[in-house]
Amino acid sequence: MRLTVIGSALAICLFFGATYASEVARYDNYKLYEVIPTSENQLKLLNELKQSSDSLIFLESGSHAGAKFNIVVAPHKLADFTEALLNEGINARIVDKNMQRSIDQERNRMKSRRTKGVFDFQDYHELDDIHAWLDKLATEYEQVEVVEGGHSFENRSIKGVKVSYKSGNPGVFIEGGIHAREWISPATVAYILNELLTSQDLKVREIAEKYDWYFFPSTNPDGYVHTHKKDRLWRKTRTPYSGGCFGADPNRNWDFHWAEQGTSNHCPSETYGGPYAFSEVETKTLSQYIGSLKGKIHVYISFHSFSQLLLFPYGHTGEHTPNHNDLNEIAKATVTSLAKRYGTKYTYGNIYDAIYPASGASVDWAYGTLGVKIAYTYELRPGSNSWNGFVLPAREIVPTGEETLDSLVTLLEESERRGYYENCKGC
Repeated sequence: MRLTVIGSALAICLFFGATYASEVARYDNYKLYEVIPTSENQLKLLNELKQSSDSLIFLESGSHAGAKFNIVVAPHKLADFTEALLNEGINARIVDKNMQRSIDQERNRMKSRRTKGVFDFQDYHELDDIHAWLDKLATEYEQVEVVEGGHSFENRSIKGVKVSYKSGNPGVFIEGGIHAREWISPATVAYILNELLTSQDLKVREIAEKYDWYFFPSTNPDGYVHTHKKDRLWRKTRTPYSGGCFGADPNRNWDFHWAEQGTSNHCPSETYGGPYAFSEVETKTLSQYIGSLKGKIHVYISFHSFSQLLLFPYGHTGEHTPNHNDLNEIAKATVTSLAKRYGTKYTYGNIYDAIYPASGASVDWAYGTLGVKIAYTYELRPGSNSWNGFVLPAREIVPTGEETLDSLVTLLEESERRGYYENCKGC
């Protein structure tokens, strides 16, 4: 029955898609507000607005009084939004009067560069270009094998590559782009992949050849395409649900303490966890692929943006993992290493305490279900004081990649020093 419903929904989706194929979401005169609640009542109001309104986009959400919210407000919602804040005595400031300008600048630059047909790290790339580049790497390097980690609702491949210089290495799984609008994530994954194949730096060569690598730049391909074609600020998958709602948050949909904390059961919400765990074909098929590598994967890294954080399990509870002290010490060394090149400052900690409660995340699933004890989430550039974190200028791709690779070297060295790969004999 469920297949019939989804099939019908897809038919409706395709009909309307054909009818309104030219429609593109625009953010003309959408204002971006910075809001900092100073009491629990103010925090409660903001969280209620986050759950109830699809005319507000929360680019950043605080977890406690005194933490910052960045909220994009549609023009027709301005009066209600500002009145709600005024009634609760919440101060806010406008940091951008027209979100569309930055999006237009980014789009125009990309269009100009794409006509040249070059894949480099001077700009962001569309999904087809990333996939073509992965295919090209497999023809150029005998160490590279194209692999499929699953597929999407719209039947796009979750395409990745395995890089292996010799058998029996411990595995490192690199996941990018699970949140569609976080373009610096796929770009950073691609940059690190390229460096592991081409860099002559001795430390980079060492980790390239000491581990088997599984790179997946875009694990939410439908959402990523949607951000390029239709809506730059789209976050979720594109599964159609009732009431004309689309998508679930693929980083709240994994079957590990699903829907316990920091997730919504309201479909329009950006943190909608789906109707049940692994409801999204992307998370279900990718988890099956990762599960087939059980015993081979010793490190799981998920790249997100933004806020310059290095996070580790758990997200569903403030209770610490059995190896919390190791994860904390490794994180401290890792962010210290990251800061050396450009002075970029990261903070670190377990997800629940360092950012906010969030259950059903991929990194928690890898840790709790698959037994991968070195599991981290990077929240990449920019810092939390930046309003336009998802529209990060392309000039920051290379420095982000450089400092992140520096830190990844340290993360692996520190993990190895603590004996985390000793049981990998013939894995």
